[in-house]
Amino acid sequence: MDEQACPRCKTTKYRNPSLKLMVNICGHALCESCVDLLFLKGSGSCPECNVPLRRSNFRVQLFEDSMVEKEVDIRKRILRDFNKKEEDFATLREYNDYLEDIESIIFNLTNNIDVIATNKKIDQYKRDNRELILKNKSKIGREEMELEELLEEEKQQEEIKKKELVKLELEEKKKKIREKEALIDELMFSNADAKNIMETFASNVQAAKEEAKAVPVIRATQFSTGIKFSHQRQQTFMPVPKIEEGPLYEYEAPKQPTDGPVPPTWQDLQEKGYVNYVEPERSEQRAGGYRANISCMRSLQEALAGLYHVSDRTELVS
Repeated sequence: MDEQACPRCKTTKYRNPSLKLMVNICGHALCESCVDLLFLKGSGSCPECNVPLRRSNFRVQLFEDSMVEKEVDIRKRILRDFNKKEEDFATLREYNDYLEDIESIIFNLTNNIDVIATNKKIDQYKRDNRELILKNKSKIGREEMELEELLEEEKQQEEIKKKELVKLELEEKKKKIREKEALIDELMFSNADAKNIMETFASNVQAAKEEAKAVPVIRATQFSTGIKFSHQRQQTFMPVPKIEEGPLYEYEAPKQPTDGPVPPTWQDLQEKGYVNYVEPERSEQRAGGYRANISCMRSLQEALAGLYHVSDRTELVS
């Protein structure tokens, strides 16, 4: 690849590492020193093509190929006026022909082909579409302004989030320091067993971690540009097959032979008045399947648990 050099003074990047090439609308590059020398009065002509140029229009060359710089500059200038959208045309074919005309204009101006006729074509287009050009320019300006506002709002929200995260991290560090200091003080001054103290401390830390994991994550409802997510989501799972023949599950109470007294049955709880000593169920409890006789039976089983004895020879039947 050829080394970049000024075509007038022949200075290269090797001889001058701080060399800065600049270009204008003609696309021919000059170093910054030559630009300052040739355009000392603010205007002049290009030393290669003699095109009249202004000092204010020179800019730093971004691409290594000066022709690319020229095409980028011409494309920006042309698209400011050739700003029609697809909805401005009756058919897609007309819109595609319009885009082809734009590319032909850019190609001609970049390669100096029929420059006079191309410029006349551009001027004629501006006269014929003056109102539409101004309308589309104002529309593009509003869209850019709205996008800038959205980006600025997002930037502010990011800054607020960063500050909150820094604050939370600082509070978490302070909390850990306080917990460690409290642990050291307890180990130094408490009469309790050090092993028990360490186990209690470890369990508290684990409980805090579990509590932090249980905090629900708030899902985003819009993109960074402000566009909201669609509420319609594609179903990605298969439905549960419906079985028509009978219930899916039938409960069968476990049978456990014991050597002690026979516990009361569900019917005994009601007839012998056991259930009268238990708080009756409420409507919201009944909706979940809870009944007062369940609580009564459980209390009796816990109270008489010491009277029951399961033989080693017996097996639980479920």
